[in-house]
Amino acid sequence: MQQKKDCYETNDEALTTQQSLDIITEMISLTKGNVRNNSVYFLLWGCVIALANLGMFALLLADYSRPYVVWSIAIPAWLITIYMAYRQGRKQRMATHLDRIHLWMWLCFGVVIFTLVGFGRSINYQLNPVVLLISALPTLLSGVMIKFKPLMVGGIFFWACGLLAFVVGSPWQFLVGAVAVTVGYIIPGILLRKKEA
Repeated sequence: MQQKKDCYETNDEALTTQQSLDIITEMISLTKGNVRNNSVYFLLWGCVIALANLGMFALLLADYSRPYVVWSIAIPAWLITIYMAYRQGRKQRMATHLDRIHLWMWLCFGVVIFTLVGFGRSINYQLNPVVLLISALPTLLSGVMIKFKPLMVGGIFFWACGLLAFVVGSPWQFLVGAVAVTVGYIIPGILLRKKEA
């Protein structure tokens, strides 16, 4: 028992406060790099969702009977995302604990969105305001994790646009959604891309 206690004391002494801080700092730096490499997802989904929102807005104004058909452009985007994530996972040299948290946060977001779409009928398919509000959380937290203000601002902007979408109603909520995605995903994605270069 004494030998075990000495072993713990030696390990505690071996890792100083500065070394602990250095490990944490390195972990955050690795996570920042990995998240920045994922800027392509912000750009891809930002463009897809902005186009779908604009298409929905235009089709509703034109009184088209099935305006929701425009959201089918998300299907190839999901396939592209799965393929890119698979390839990136094979190439990535190291995943930190924060990377795993980041990944699970966005996976949970996707599950919530699929659930909303699946049960959209119970809220009369008024999904846009709810989706905008929910989008605020992973966007803001991604910005906090990598200390990137444009994503933090994007998260707050999603929340504000979600509230506005409740007020303006259809078809204008889709125009609000396109603006929210532009500020929340596309602009931060472009800025992250520039940081990578």
